[in-house]
Amino acid sequence: MKNKIIFLMGPTASGKTDLAIKLMKDFPLDIISVDSALIYKGMNIGTAKPSEEELLLAPHKLIDIIDPKETYSVANFRIDALKEIKLIWDKGRIPILVGGTMLYFKSLVDGLSNLPESNPVIRQSLENQLNNKGISFLYEQLKELDIETALKLHPNDSQRILRAIEVCRVSQKPMSELLRQREQNFELHPLQLALLPEDRKHLHDKIEKRFHDMIKKGFVEEVKTLFSRGDLNENMPSIRAVGYRQIWKYLQGEYLLDEAIFRAICATRQLAKRQITWLRSWNNLSIVEPHKYDDVNLLVNNYLNS
Repeated sequence: MKNKIIFLMGPTASGKTDLAIKLMKDFPLDIISVDSALIYKGMNIGTAKPSEEELLLAPHKLIDIIDPKETYSVANFRIDALKEIKLIWDKGRIPILVGGTMLYFKSLVDGLSNLPESNPVIRQSLENQLNNKGISFLYEQLKELDIETALKLHPNDSQRILRAIEVCRVSQKPMSELLRQREQNFELHPLQLALLPEDRKHLHDKIEKRFHDMIKKGFVEEVKTLFSRGDLNENMPSIRAVGYRQIWKYLQGEYLLDEAIFRAICATRQLAKRQITWLRSWNNLSIVEPHKYDDVNLLVNNYLNS
């Protein structure tokens, strides 16, 4: 089983964690989280982080690894994930990577360009410009520096616009040029499983119910704790996470709570739609249904013994 690896992908609320834990009971698997929100400490309810009981039963790597004020890039994930994959292989076990952050999965399959690390001074300068002059000003800057990248981004996508300008300034090259210079791929030949529910309405209903459950569990209070720290703001990747952004705006007085909840549910559904769109174009994918566990078990067993 040396060098065997499983990807378990799917949209938010599709049942990935439950299925992974079930597979762990039948196979020598260790879970690596592939989720850009689960990395943050203190962000538990709104990210649907596995419970303490679930984590005792099935420990997850790459959960609770940074503070919400810190940044974490796709490149950071790739380095950390490859390290964890090797450690699991060295123990004679099999990594199963579970999550819905498709760019993270893509970085493992396709490799990454050699983009420069974030520069705190340049990043702070750009964030000051964002706060003082708005995203339109920065978008015009990006068009001058790298029109190819600018045309691929939404004019209001502040996170990616800031990163693209930062890359241009640090490297003195357009980010589009650097993206064409990919590093050599790490040789992975995973079994790629995807939970793609045929009934989109059922998934939407699950998303709505789950978010209301989060509110009952104290999600607003969780965001209040982050809000009261004073060192976080709505432009940070952690606070831009679906659900957190909307409740943050409620705490700022921009939304009533009911509107924030409605907007968060809509944003989560849009996230699920984007994840499904990614997966529809994915190569070598085996689509599975959690309720057909025997079929999933057979797929995994055949792969591990091939």
